Amino acid sequence: MEAISVIGFAIAVVLFFLFKSLITPSKPKKNLLPEPWRIPIIGHMHHLIGTIPHRGLMELARKHGPLMHLQLGEVSTIVVSSPRWAKEILTTHDITFAYRPETLTGEIIVYHNTDIVFAPYGDYWRQLRKICTLELLNTKKVKSFQSLREEECWSLVNEIKASGSGKPIDLSKCISQLITRIISRATFGKGIKEERVFKEIVRETIRLTGGFDIADIFPSKKFLHHLTGQRAKLTKIHNKQDKVIDSIISDRIQSRSSSSQETLLDVLLRHKDEAEFGLTSDNVKAVIFDMFGAGTDTSSVVIEWAISELIRCPRVMEKLQAKLREAVKGKERIEEEDIQDLMYLKYVIKETFRLHPPLPLLVPRECREPCVINGYDIANKTKLLVNVFAINRDPEYWKDPESFIPERFENSPINIMGSEYEYLPFGGGRRMCPGASMGLANIELPLANLLYYFNWKLPNGGSHDELDMTELFGAVVQRKNKLVLVPTFQDIVDGSS
Repeated sequence: MEAISVIGFAIAVVLFFLFKSLITPSKPKKNLLPEPWRIPIIGHMHHLIGTIPHRGLMELARKHGPLMHLQLGEVSTIVVSSPRWAKEILTTHDITFAYRPETLTGEIIVYHNTDIVFAPYGDYWRQLRKICTLELLNTKKVKSFQSLREEECWSLVNEIKASGSGKPIDLSKCISQLITRIISRATFGKGIKEERVFKEIVRETIRLTGGFDIADIFPSKKFLHHLTGQRAKLTKIHNKQDKVIDSIISDRIQSRSSSSQETLLDVLLRHKDEAEFGLTSDNVKAVIFDMFGAGTDTSSVVIEWAISELIRCPRVMEKLQAKLREAVKGKERIEEEDIQDLMYLKYVIKETFRLHPPLPLLVPRECREPCVINGYDIANKTKLLVNVFAINRDPEYWKDPESFIPERFENSPINIMGSEYEYLPFGGGRRMCPGASMGLANIELPLANLLYYFNWKLPNGGSHDELDMTELFGAVVQRKNKLVLVPTFQDIVDGSS
């Protein structure tokens, strides 16, 4: 009897679920993006172990398509690796993907996401961007800092000359210090006492936020943020940073009445507590961190990569130096007007940005509502990664994409954003970097000075093809090893060296 009861119960259960399946309307099957094979908990993270993320994602895209899905821990992510899909998403679906995912870095370092980079899409972000584009980073404001750029570049030239011709120098360090001084003076009005400390804070933040941080791929597992020590490390950095910025602001408030030039900090302080759109003290500090952090390392690494590529390509180096010395016509000091029409310099910088975008993966975005892209269903809160590194090397748009060929930009309409989104050094859409003009100005003149006054070679007679080009991934992709070169200086007379 017991056996019969058990069988009867089992039959009843089967009939119940069968009946339920017949009367319950089935959910429409979603059309999902292609993806690699995954494993529980970590999803697709194992495919990226041991890779530099932008290169690893490019290889996955070649296998699974330029629009693919990855599950990175808890976070559903789509990865865009072609101009076609970058254009589609950053135009047609730009508002849908205008949000930023919440990150531990944004919460702690930039005062609860109140900077321009991490701020959520909305009224606050729109007002902040308006201040940036109309007052902080417009062409007139960038032009106003011309004299300080010229002064700092001339100072670096004299420092290198004083070190002695024919002796190796750490050019990475020289470039970093130069850009830091330029940004410090433009932002704060003068070089800051805590410059070295502030720079170390920025570098440590970049190091900690490179790659796929465990706190951001498992956002709901708060205990992991403490267990890994990431929250404690970022909090410690933030406390140092807060003291430094407070000191800088206090000094500037006391001295700005005697200053004839309005700095970037002055602009922010002018908007602080105003009736129409008042910025709080923390808002000002968050934007200041953006100006200093984003402005210094992005510009300096582009100059480093440009000189690295020129060392590896003597033909381009010789051509650029000849055109530069012809344009400047033997002047003792270079002024920005001397190089504003030097197109080959601009081509070299464009080609450097193409091969070495400082942010190869744009700052992540987040989908704010379900949408359909090319028939594929994209869920709300899906994270978006745009792989600019892969886009800038797409062989459908770029001939011989791995080679350094500045001439490819001759007679080309491509500017800082290609019409087909094949070139995105500063991103695209609403969240495009507003500091492009400032960034380019801080690259052109320093690069011109380093190439006008000096010839460069590798130490110990090394061959140009021996230069190590290994990348170090972080929030900004730098050279893994310092760029150590030997300068040879000669007075420039009548455009020749």
